[in-house]
Amino acid sequence: MKMILTIFFISSLLSLSHASVVDFCVADYTAPNGPAGYSCKKPAKVTVDDFVYHGLGTAGNTSNIIKAAVTPAFDAQFPGVNGLGISVARLDLAPGGVIPLHTHPGASELLVVVQGRICTGFVSSDNTVYLKTLEKGDVMVYPQGLLHFQINAGGSPALAFVSFSSANPGLQILDFALFKSNFPTELIVETTFIDAAMVKKLKAVLGGSG
Repeated sequence: MKMILTIFFISSLLSLSHASVVDFCVADYTAPNGPAGYSCKKPAKVTVDDFVYHGLGTAGNTSNIIKAAVTPAFDAQFPGVNGLGISVARLDLAPGGVIPLHTHPGASELLVVVQGRICTGFVSSDNTVYLKTLEKGDVMVYPQGLLHFQINAGGSPALAFVSFSSANPGLQILDFALFKSNFPTELIVETTFIDAAMVKKLKAVLGGSG
């Protein structure tokens, strides 16, 4: 039995030593995107520009109902992060701006404040709330899948950069899921205990139906 285990162990090592090593998998936008991400571009077609992204140097448009903008550098925008398990985004918050309660099903998040003050926090699965007002240079992490938010806590624009433990972290904003969708009003009333008049008001504001 020991001899068999020894032979199996050695053969496993030998097979691993001949395994193919792939340094990266630059996204091939000509192929479909699936649950595992994009297919790999052929190495001969990869250039240094695939590993560089210039889109985070410009402020996002905060002229909207939440007075905020998120500029992503995920695998759909930045082909070089495909398959690497990382990505980044820029967060702009005008005075009074807010990123409502939301989750990233596919990633944990790290936020660093570059300018202004941001009130932020998350809710754990046992409904404990962790809140903090962050200043320039402060960093906060949000565990994967937990509801969290960001609010501009100052009178001037706030800027932060966020990184994720996935090339495609996913996003679901709670308010939009309820009030910007066709989720039937009567079901929202039954499942949230919010009265129908308020549900209809919020749907009117956010553009929902049902």
